[in-house]
Amino acid sequence: MLAACGSAPVLYPSGAPPAASTAGPAHTPEPTSAPALGARTSQSKSRWITVAWSELPGFEEDNLFEAWNAWIKSCERPAQLFASYCGDVRRLSIATPQDQRDWMRQHFQPQRVESSQGDPNGLLTSYFEPQLEASRLPTAAFSIPIYQPPRSLGQRKPWFNRHEIDTLPEAQAALQGRAIAYVADPVDALVLQIQGSGRLRLAQADGSTQLVRVAFAGTNDHPYRSVGRWLLDQGLIKDASWPGIKAWLAQNPQRQQELLWSNPRVVFFKEEPLSALDASFGPKGAQGVALTPGRSIAVDGSGSIPYGTPVWLSSSGAQTKLQRLVLAQDTGSAITGAVRADYFAGWGADAQELAGRLRQPLQMWVIWPK
Repeated sequence: MLAACGSAPVLYPSGAPPAASTAGPAHTPEPTSAPALGARTSQSKSRWITVAWSELPGFEEDNLFEAWNAWIKSCERPAQLFASYCGDVRRLSIATPQDQRDWMRQHFQPQRVESSQGDPNGLLTSYFEPQLEASRLPTAAFSIPIYQPPRSLGQRKPWFNRHEIDTLPEAQAALQGRAIAYVADPVDALVLQIQGSGRLRLAQADGSTQLVRVAFAGTNDHPYRSVGRWLLDQGLIKDASWPGIKAWLAQNPQRQQELLWSNPRVVFFKEEPLSALDASFGPKGAQGVALTPGRSIAVDGSGSIPYGTPVWLSSSGAQTKLQRLVLAQDTGSAITGAVRADYFAGWGADAQELAGRLRQPLQMWVIWPK
């Protein structure tokens, strides 16, 4: 997946790294069909309570057309339990929202997700896909390399850490000729690695510009260490969001390298073409389908919600109010717990701002076949 959350808002400065461009862990066996209203079923790390559709806040007002795009994507690689509905999902892509709601009521039943102890309250955070200006060749303005995996990556575990890559001739020799592109800011490069995927507006050697995606292709096998947590532990900041971290860096530019080296983990990428159609979706999540901005979430990969499950979210806080249908299409190493979701905000400045600050209460319902 692309995302992973931890103890601070995403961009994941003080949390764990994204996993969205990696293969996700195997899911637990899919639960059986929905029982009668009020019935409780135990799942891995959670329990589900069968409820009426009227319990879902905002269900009548949601613009389901947006969610249908994500559902159609899930039908490219559906979980077995949902595969038989994909014909209807595709057919209803041009239906009215009311027809879509009626079909959902006919075939599905909401299940309120609670912790194993019966708590329906959890946490919503967010992640995004960075978009950076870049150059195919190094220049005075663009000198920070974005690397594909070195050929010796599998021969040494763990591979060189971030400090060693920057300082050891042996590590630098192994990366010679492996740069995909160059960006201007080493902190932006770190954010790209933490998110696990991104878009580059790439200036070519002939002066043309091309939009490409760089997708997760491996790591140096060192543990992720949060730069936000490093700052918090030293009492240097109180706001561990990326805006807070960048504000500290503006005041302490001489400590930038020290900050970067506090995280030994390095992510390597592969370049992918980005057609006009592909550009309207995000990178592939752990389900193996492209993420839809505002309609894809990452969930606990070891929990009981299979990839491709429709989920109703309800979350209100200082950053946003969300009451909408989403699809569980991704996971992340620090997204743990029953009522836990990471919301894919998309790309660009607005998505980055939301992802950097969103951390608010959550309730969620799985939309389960009858």
